[in-house]
Amino acid sequence: MASQAAEPSERLKIMEASIVVIQKIKEFEGLRLEAYRDAAGVLTIGYGHTGPDISPGDRISRYWAVELLKNDLGRYEAEVRRLKVARTQGQFDALLSFVFNLGIERLKTSTLLKTIRSGGSRAAIRREFQRWVYAGGKRLSGLERRRQWEAKRFFE
Repeated sequence: MASQAAEPSERLKIMEASIVVIQKIKEFEGLRLEAYRDAAGVLTIGYGHTGPDISPGDRISRYWAVELLKNDLGRYEAEVRRLKVARTQGQFDALLSFVFNLGIERLKTSTLLKTIRSGGSRAAIRREFQRWVYAGGKRLSGLERRRQWEAKRFFE
């Protein structure tokens, strides 16, 4: 008997950013069409885009802000997938938001990731998210809200 290809619904689905996390990232980052320094002093433009391609005084359109966001999300999605810890869309979204904000290296070396990998309790994982609410040495209410949302989304 010839083997049959798996039905599309039976194939392994590669996780991607959900509409929920894309909207939340836009909300948390805000839209700035002119380059600025964020709370940590990092040169930023659009929806939280950072990198060597930005110079002081740069301006972009809304269209390019969305294009930069798509490119950034694609890169960060791949990095979160490589961790092999997100089992649900909620976990993937929470970690994607975290990485978008802080970078993959911070997550890789965090006790948050160690706690997730070791099967830590909900309370322990929530506590680890809440440790990441500082920028430029200051506790920021915007980061507190973001980490609360990430911790909640992680368990959805």
